[in-house]
Amino acid sequence: MKVLIILTALVVVVAANPPASTSKVVCYYDSSSYVRESQARMLPNDLDPALSFCNVGVYGYAGIQADTYKMVSLNENLDIDRTHANYRAFTNNKSKYPMKVLLSVGGDVDLEDPQKYNTLLESPQAITAFTNSAVLLAEQYGFDGIDLAWQFAKTKPKKIRSTWGSIWHGIKKTFGTTPVDDKEAEHREGFTALVRQLKQALSVRPNTVLSITVLPNVNSSIYYDVPSIINLVDFVNIAAYDYYTPERNPKEADYTAPIYAPQNRNPLLNADAAVTYWLQNGAPSQKLVLAISTVGRSWKLDAESEIAGVPPLHADGPGEAGPYTKVEGKLSYPEMCLKLINQKGVRPHLRKVTDPSKRFGTYAFRLPDDSGEGGQWVSYEDPDTAGQKAAYVKSKNLGGISIMDLSMDDFRGTCTGDKYPILRAAKYRL
Repeated sequence: MKVLIILTALVVVVAANPPASTSKVVCYYDSSSYVRESQARMLPNDLDPALSFCNVGVYGYAGIQADTYKMVSLNENLDIDRTHANYRAFTNNKSKYPMKVLLSVGGDVDLEDPQKYNTLLESPQAITAFTNSAVLLAEQYGFDGIDLAWQFAKTKPKKIRSTWGSIWHGIKKTFGTTPVDDKEAEHREGFTALVRQLKQALSVRPNTVLSITVLPNVNSSIYYDVPSIINLVDFVNIAAYDYYTPERNPKEADYTAPIYAPQNRNPLLNADAAVTYWLQNGAPSQKLVLAISTVGRSWKLDAESEIAGVPPLHADGPGEAGPYTKVEGKLSYPEMCLKLINQKGVRPHLRKVTDPSKRFGTYAFRLPDDSGEGGQWVSYEDPDTAGQKAAYVKSKNLGGISIMDLSMDDFRGTCTGDKYPILRAAKYRL
């Protein structure tokens, strides 16, 4: 009888205090946010409300020195110099929060001679130079490891063609197409060698971490030899977004980060297809992390755009810039919130359209006025879609989610008063 009472008590205690989730919450911090202006500027202290939700923090981004192939800071004044010393400020968060802290390299922001990421992989000496410098940089500033957000060549975007253009394109395809990288096999082998060597070098220190971030529109089947590298890395972050952007697809607006393929679309341009590739090639599900973008992509609508607003629809290049980030075609989540609210003295607000199927995402739009101006269409993540992606991760038994990046979430609480609503929503659904 006593045993039964004790067991019943234990069940009650466990039910009241369920075990904490072991899922990864990987939080990327884009250090360039430090030099933005006004409300978009993020200082190290602004990270505090977010980091209690994260168990991995990633500082982005370091780069590669073109002549030496060493891994280096892209902004020494910001990252290393005593004036700011943001490397140290970031790694010091380990004393406040139980988290691993990584330094990421690449990330599509190292724009000086980006071809160096491929040429490095063609030389064993360059791989060694990079490895030694990466380990030294991480050790010197207290990072627990390295994240390889390698800048491989992107897949080519779909083009909108005339009837004659479509016919000619079909004729060209019968004779083969030009690959985006004419040394694909060599670069695939070189990346495998880099991962192997970097893992060995990091392993000298206990509890170090090596991760890979598959950047948007990089073809995993070309560059990642999954069976050869998956046991060498701690996790793979799949950035399954930006499938459609106003830069890649200026004449056609569409969902930028669907979980599943919308009807009559490319079946590979969605999160589930990206995850499935890695699973089918032997990656353990717990090593896969799905990225959630905090950036909305916006297009300008014109007189040729359909009035229903349902994607895909004709567009005319990038939409108007937001008041904080000031980049055409790109909106942070708080900038998106502002566009959904009626504000005195500005154009009519955007109309939000949710997705009852929870498969494709949220969008918002405003039709052009009688002069053909003012039209805008935006695909973006909000707390609801972030929660849906976390639910997808849980249903597939994946390793967790990542937020890319914290500086584009609502870190000031502009929308509802709650800071980091996208991060919070994803965390709570894991």
